Amino acid sequence: MNRQRKTGFAYQAVYRYLSTLVNEVAPGTRKKLPSLRDLSRRLKVSISTIQYAYSLLESEGRIYSVAKSGYFAMPPGSRGVCQNEKDMLQTMQYYANRPDMLVLSRVEPTALMSLDNPLLMLERELLRQNPRWQGSIRQPCGELELRAALAARYTRSAQHYWCADDVYIGVDVRAVLEIMLSALELRGSTVLVSSPCSWMILRVLQAAGLRIIEVPLCQAGRLDLEQFKRLLRSEPVRLVLLCSGVSSPQGSLMPESDKRAIARLLELHGAWLLENDLDGEFCFGDEPGQKLRDLVNPDRLLVFSSLEKIVGPEAPYGYLLSRHFSAQLQRHFLLRSFRMPPIRQRAIARLYRKGRIDLHLQQLRRYLQECLYGLARQLQEHLGEQLHLSLPMGGAGLWTRVVEPVEPRRVFERLLERRIVIAPGEIFSLQGLHRQYFRLGFPQDGRQDLTWALQAISEVLRQERLE
Repeated sequence: MNRQRKTGFAYQAVYRYLSTLVNEVAPGTRKKLPSLRDLSRRLKVSISTIQYAYSLLESEGRIYSVAKSGYFAMPPGSRGVCQNEKDMLQTMQYYANRPDMLVLSRVEPTALMSLDNPLLMLERELLRQNPRWQGSIRQPCGELELRAALAARYTRSAQHYWCADDVYIGVDVRAVLEIMLSALELRGSTVLVSSPCSWMILRVLQAAGLRIIEVPLCQAGRLDLEQFKRLLRSEPVRLVLLCSGVSSPQGSLMPESDKRAIARLLELHGAWLLENDLDGEFCFGDEPGQKLRDLVNPDRLLVFSSLEKIVGPEAPYGYLLSRHFSAQLQRHFLLRSFRMPPIRQRAIARLYRKGRIDLHLQQLRRYLQECLYGLARQLQEHLGEQLHLSLPMGGAGLWTRVVEPVEPRRVFERLLERRIVIAPGEIFSLQGLHRQYFRLGFPQDGRQDLTWALQAISEVLRQERLE
């Protein structure tokens, strides 16, 4: 494993090792895979690296997890079963991880440009300077240096400020959200969610036993303020989940007047804001004014985001900002006992302090906008009369509406037959919304010729048009 670190990322070596274990499973048998802690000790890598490799295999449909039992290998005869399931999300994930598919369903900014190499170089430099850091005591909520860097980045004024003790770092966004929901004891509570919303977030909320009410955004990405006000007045809403600046997956920006109106309504009804900042750094052009979090009462505010969206796969960590519930959150983070490498977290903190992340984001936003606008031009050329889209003001994908009604599952399945994977709009809702929408991203290299794929999409939309 140490030799592998010199030639590739650690999670890739772990992934290959686990793949060999999975491939050894005989048909009809059930094989339990090693625990995260056992593999961490055996391979001498962090638990977060092991967990990332496991998550890749799980998304490919090659393994599955059982609560409180661990991970199990999927028997060979059942690995393709997901393509016959009704769950389009599971089917999409399965095909998106096949090497023979053109994947237009992913929106991963760091696939274009990551900070993995600078991060690992800085990590080695820090280890040379102080080898004792390698075995330093791990802090359950994340390294103090990185928590302080994130707190400083989110501080805006003497009223809207954060300190290191307000920041909690976990192995990924899903884990951080799960801990937050457990610590706040929200099971059975009502949460308002702007829709469309990330499928990962929706399913975490659903698994936590929350009552989810979706508030659809209009085509321009604006919230229906009258409906929002009515729901706050008539429903026992404890939490409101909204995006910080860029509405994902639409890529739209919330007007300043709407932000101020939402802040007033939240204050009036005493609801907490859970701000999704996953795409907050990906606004094209000038800064979009104040973030929603800068306008609401900071004593009723929670913010979450991910370092992976900015740095790359070698930093899969998620984080949460909260001024309150410190005892509950610390206890739950301690119980989860994350073993995240301290040296890597300190290296990320240095990237923030040196201004390297700001420079990286400037370049990444320009490149991301170039790729998305290029994809939009190609869509306009080949499907201009079949799809309606607005140029995104941020984010990492295109939110498109089919002009003539179609059966989305049939379109999705027909495109899979042609080795093309797109993201159906209905996976961004738990209530069957957005059926005539699709989210499209760019291929991993950002430069692949898509003419044949766009022609195939055009042909399928034409054939599946409902009369």
